[in-house]
Amino acid sequence: MLAIEVIVPQSAPRYWQKVAIERLQAEGHDVAVRHQSGAAPWPPATTAAFAFEQRLFRRHGPRLSTALPEIPARPGGQPVALRVDLAGGAGASDVPTIGVLFDGSASDLAAATAVAAGRLPRIEAILGGETVGSAQPMVDKRESAALGTEDVLARAVTLVLSVVQAFAQGRLAATKHAAELTGRAGTLQFASAYLGRALPRLGREAMRRARFRHAHWRVGYRFIDAAGVAATGALGNGWSVLPDPGDHFYADPFAFQWRDRSFLFVEDYPHATGKAVISLIPFDAEGNPEEPRVVLEEPHHLSYPQVFERDGAIWMLPEASASGRLTLYRATAFPDRWSAEAVLIEGEISDATLLEHDGMLWLFATDRDGHGSTSDTLVVFHAPELTGPWRAHRMNPILIDRRMARPGGAFAYDGKGRVLLPVQDGTLGYGGGLGLSELLELNQNIVRISEPRPIATDGDWPYPQIHTLNRSGRLEVIDGIAAVRKRSGRQ
Repeated sequence: MLAIEVIVPQSAPRYWQKVAIERLQAEGHDVAVRHQSGAAPWPPATTAAFAFEQRLFRRHGPRLSTALPEIPARPGGQPVALRVDLAGGAGASDVPTIGVLFDGSASDLAAATAVAAGRLPRIEAILGGETVGSAQPMVDKRESAALGTEDVLARAVTLVLSVVQAFAQGRLAATKHAAELTGRAGTLQFASAYLGRALPRLGREAMRRARFRHAHWRVGYRFIDAAGVAATGALGNGWSVLPDPGDHFYADPFAFQWRDRSFLFVEDYPHATGKAVISLIPFDAEGNPEEPRVVLEEPHHLSYPQVFERDGAIWMLPEASASGRLTLYRATAFPDRWSAEAVLIEGEISDATLLEHDGMLWLFATDRDGHGSTSDTLVVFHAPELTGPWRAHRMNPILIDRRMARPGGAFAYDGKGRVLLPVQDGTLGYGGGLGLSELLELNQNIVRISEPRPIATDGDWPYPQIHTLNRSGRLEVIDGIAAVRKRSGRQ
């Protein structure tokens, strides 16, 4: 592949830098490692704060931010074709050099300081003064500076690998002139952010969780003959809330029409077990929901039950990232009996969403990529038929962006010839909002979707933090997160 020289700090390198080197080697590159002196270590206040949070959240093992005694230097086997500066401040060279900036700083400490302050940092890959790649990572646990920094550093690794791959394939292009470098974050900046913002935020979240469920979703439904949310871009009125018993919730609704009847498939999450199953809610002739019943359960968590008809059968493609694979199910006796048909993709794939386009099948999904959030890295796969073989798109990851990477429902058509994908916006946290991205270009060489248009939440739906939208026939469904108090004496 490529002969790459990776530049790391001589003292106190970080575990994320070691992971990046290992990943580049696993991709087949000839990787040399060179030390950079003078890179300032993180302040003791950061180490102490992160160790405290690691004990608090019962996380074990090294963090991506963990300082290592060293990453041994070593030569490569070939003349260097590309340098990757993970230390910041590498000297000038005739060899192309990719650097990584965190909110404009060459120091990865800037990521920790930004997360502690409650900001969502941006990562940029720089080559010759130009931005050649960027990432807007999702931070899943906003209350934790340590865990939030993990999410950011994980996507720094993803971005480095993505940019190196693009360089190797000859498709690396500048998107803009890089901003002027900001100064390095130091002890005072981090301590101020942590004491003034992070600790109070952590305390408020602890108090909230003592009184309320960590998350409790509610499903909305309506029967309409007019244009729906995908066409109007707004929730509007007419929504009913699917009742739940309180000790578990329903989420990720998918509607399906069969033999003139409407069915609703949902993630069914019991709070006591913390492992969801897939349940079914049939509707009667008057549009009233019948009693929910479980139709699919596995040893691992299930959600996002996309149900569709194809090739003379009815299929379900639920999210099962906890199993490390994406499995396709076939209805053996619809709607209650389902059988695993094929494993389509290996990996922590979330919310895979099917599309038929130009004679080929496509899956849009997110990939955790080893570390970090499951909601910020869009990947696409294609296949000639449903059971595969499914192949990764050459541009994967397509983008790293918390605003538009994770699908939030099946592809929809707006009546104007546009193909729209509901996408989750994680700017305000998981389930913070939903937008609609238009499919602009899709083939085996390129994937382009538009910036999402936020869905307006005006109307009679009481839970505006939505993260799923689907429609089948007259039945349109959404979900939203609700503040639900814990029952006295119970969790």
